[in-house]
Amino acid sequence: MRSASWILAAAVSTSVAHAATLDDVCTTSYAQAALPADDFYRGITIDPSSVVVAPVRNASVSDEVWYPDAVFDYCDVTFAYSHTGRNDRVLVRYWLPTPGKFQNRYLSTGGGGYAINSGNSSLPGGIIYGAAAGMTDGGFGSFDTQFDAVWLLANGTANWESLFMFGYQGIHELSVLGKQFTRQFFNMTENDKLYSYYQGCSEGGREGWSQVQRFADQWDGAVTGAPAFRFSFQQIQHLYSNVVTQTLDYYPPQCELKKIVNETIAACDPLDGRTDGVVARSDLCKLHFNTTSLVGKPYHCAASPASSTPFPSPATPEQNGTVTAEGVKIANEIIQGLRDSKGRQVYFSYQPAASFSDALTQYDSTTDSWGLYVNSFGAEFVTRYLELVNASTLPNLDGVTYDTLKDWIYEGWQRYEDTLHTTWPDLTAFQEAGGKVLHLHGESDSSIPTASSIRYHESVRSVMYPKLSFNDSSAALADWYRLFIVPGAEHCSTNSLQPNAPWPQTTLQTLIDWVEKGVAPGTLNGTILQGENAGQSQSICAWPLRPYWTDNGTTLECQYDQASIDSWIYDLDAFKLPVY
Repeated sequence: MRSASWILAAAVSTSVAHAATLDDVCTTSYAQAALPADDFYRGITIDPSSVVVAPVRNASVSDEVWYPDAVFDYCDVTFAYSHTGRNDRVLVRYWLPTPGKFQNRYLSTGGGGYAINSGNSSLPGGIIYGAAAGMTDGGFGSFDTQFDAVWLLANGTANWESLFMFGYQGIHELSVLGKQFTRQFFNMTENDKLYSYYQGCSEGGREGWSQVQRFADQWDGAVTGAPAFRFSFQQIQHLYSNVVTQTLDYYPPQCELKKIVNETIAACDPLDGRTDGVVARSDLCKLHFNTTSLVGKPYHCAASPASSTPFPSPATPEQNGTVTAEGVKIANEIIQGLRDSKGRQVYFSYQPAASFSDALTQYDSTTDSWGLYVNSFGAEFVTRYLELVNASTLPNLDGVTYDTLKDWIYEGWQRYEDTLHTTWPDLTAFQEAGGKVLHLHGESDSSIPTASSIRYHESVRSVMYPKLSFNDSSAALADWYRLFIVPGAEHCSTNSLQPNAPWPQTTLQTLIDWVEKGVAPGTLNGTILQGENAGQSQSICAWPLRPYWTDNGTTLECQYDQASIDSWIYDLDAFKLPVY
């Protein structure tokens, strides 16, 4: 039962509706008064005593890819809730703009890897657009605690409730509570429209789709970047490159693969009609570039220390050599994607011009040779999520074949189909509720294959509009769901190897305009954020149209190219069930 002081605070809060200053609303008593009622969400009890409030002034953000530079004030509110019948505690955090900046908007944010949130880094993306912005800890113990730290209670014993929270429930509760808290914090009436949005990439992209697929009217719109859905496929895909090197018994020096990538970029750059250091048509690269032409090319790389960003990598010595036929064969095998021992396609891989970050090898100074380096993302999925062993590494891949990878994928698909797989293709309820989705994926993503997003888009199109032609069904889907392949972009970010590539930094604003003003984006606004062309704008074409520059590289056209479209579509015939 709530205290008398809390009830008094609730009574007086209505007198400061849309108060003029941050000080009027950013207090513990005011935030407590704005909490959703005990009976608002069945099975959830909010703890008013857990409320922590802090006003923040002149916060600044710069050099971010998901929102522009800005300076702003906000109210930082954190509180906890529990689930009836469980001895748990879930933390949520909401940043709320000053009353004068609030524009009747709410934004949920997601995480990356095995984290259900991205820390405070995603929240400014809401404040900038006049939205309250929220994140959750999923009940994992703190905002810094990831799902993999709480998944196993002991070897062989899983914490299934944490899986449900990570899979979809945590973001759902964050959104439902956040919307109501925002309405009451700003004293909105029942007739006031609160527009609700989402923005996230990678795991955050998967989390976004988990809600669109399950909770039709929760959001008015969502930005989903490079989603890590089809979860077991995606995690085992990280091991595929390692198994390629082991199977072909050649462990290329890291510099050799870097040389192959850089030469591929140089060769395929002009195929899009403009030479600017950006491969905007990796499909044409796949169709027309012969990588055997790289054999004999010299390479040199300086020594480098071990690194944890953007992906874990071991230290390397200075390297000199020439590209070998074996190295090119490794690259080609990786790009064509995983096939089983009968030649059937199991999954797809990365596009030409994407870096081979999964194919890192490790230098042994004792033997002066290169050997296997096991990818940590894939290894942890096998140990912790398939074997249910509290370990995050595999000592080696002895005996692991392409068929082994297929079996691991299938096992994970069966076990996590209802939680982490997240590719339900029938989005009729969301579409009928009026929701909008902007889905984007970097064309040179080296962590999640770009073809993964195209496959899901095409699954939704074929399931929802089975009687329409390709063009008609694509147009019908584009009424509410649009996919944009970002030329040259890496995983959820810009690409240092292709610095002149555009990035859609203001995608959330584009979504807001679509939802609130009915302005559907024919193309996506991109900005070059680095390199010699920094600050320039460039449009990004909507799938299935592909970019091509005419008039000596001065005019961008979004063209229909059937051969290029077909190069993105795979028949995953290694499985009898459809892989959406």
